Amino acid sequence: MAVRGNAYGNSVQVFEFPSLHRVMATTLGDPNPGYPYPQEWLDQMTSWSRHNIAFGPQPGVLWIATPAGVLVEVDVETHHAAEHDVLTGSRLSALAATATGGFVVASSEGELVLLSALSDSTQPRTTSRDVPRAAAVAFLEATAEVPDDGADLEAHLVLTDGTRTWEADDLATVITASATDPTWLQLNAAINKANRCR
Repeated sequence: MAVRGNAYGNSVQVFEFPSLHRVMATTLGDPNPGYPYPQEWLDQMTSWSRHNIAFGPQPGVLWIATPAGVLVEVDVETHHAAEHDVLTGSRLSALAATATGGFVVASSEGELVLLSALSDSTQPRTTSRDVPRAAAVAFLEATAEVPDDGADLEAHLVLTDGTRTWEADDLATVITASATDPTWLQLNAAINKANRCR
């Protein structure tokens, strides 16, 4: 499962399914340096589309569309990346996988391109349908829906940084976090540390 976003930068995080353990995390381009925002920072933040990642037909291969008109093919396991020129000079503004194993790519110039996902560097891998079906069943058996009357949504959430699960008591005492940790963990650590210094 790949998650694109983060309010403070152009991040991509990939999680195993159904365990939801983080297996890859990266920032696209320079991270947002913070407030206040000079124009060159705003340009960097808005140049990357929020709809620019997709999994192709090969398991474990994530595709990322860039502002330079290039598709980046990333092997999630090895972190090896290969670039493919698509629309050089046009910012790629959206990327989506098709049911037949290709991609639809949109550019900032209004172009729409249909591409095959296969290249010299990636050959299709055979995967049984039983593997994803078993993963989905395991996930559903290990989770539960939030009740309709669940007024306190946070009581039903499981907070994880992709490596460990954080309980409320843990978050109340954490005072250190790295720049690669989720924003919620960094904020909790900073607030707790500031409160201890009072």
